[in-house]
Amino acid sequence: MLVLVIGDFHIPNRSPKLSEKFRQLLVPGKINQIICLGNLTSPSIYDYLKHVCADLKLVRGAYDIENKSPIAGKLILGSFKVAYTSGHLIVPQDSPEALSILAREMDADIVLYGNTHKFSAFELDNCFFVNPGSATGAPTVSAANDDTKITPSFVLMDVQGAVLILYVYRIFDGEVRVEKMQYRKPE
Repeated sequence: MLVLVIGDFHIPNRSPKLSEKFRQLLVPGKINQIICLGNLTSPSIYDYLKHVCADLKLVRGAYDIENKSPIAGKLILGSFKVAYTSGHLIVPQDSPEALSILAREMDADIVLYGNTHKFSAFELDNCFFVNPGSATGAPTVSAANDDTKITPSFVLMDVQGAVLILYVYRIFDGEVRVEKMQYRKPE
């Protein structure tokens, strides 16, 4: 099962659009499910995601156009229990300890979270944590007034039973680069 994990768009407030290079990769018929981790600030991007895949799971971020989405969600992919949230309510932000507490509270094998706008993936306490970063490279509120450059990114998860293959898509110097990672659920 191929799952797109994406979020932190902030269109048009902090970023003008989703890169054409990403749009060329994200076409209908290839992705089984999309998990959007919030800050979906443009109705046209919502429509675009629904066009790419009708099975769209949303959670509420701090700046969404639609505030009826839940704060967090949970689903089963293969043999994994997956929890997902925007991440804006994790305190301290991006804290491995706070994320580990969330994983235990939600009884998750994988936690997907956003809000930092930077890709990260790590294992802690028999759980795998993934932040897909910002799909548009939009700056965070704290970085909006300095020269911090955010790398546009998203991830595709290929779930095969107890194995997760993670494909990380990032734009560096105008070119898309893909990195592959693998996580196996502990026995």
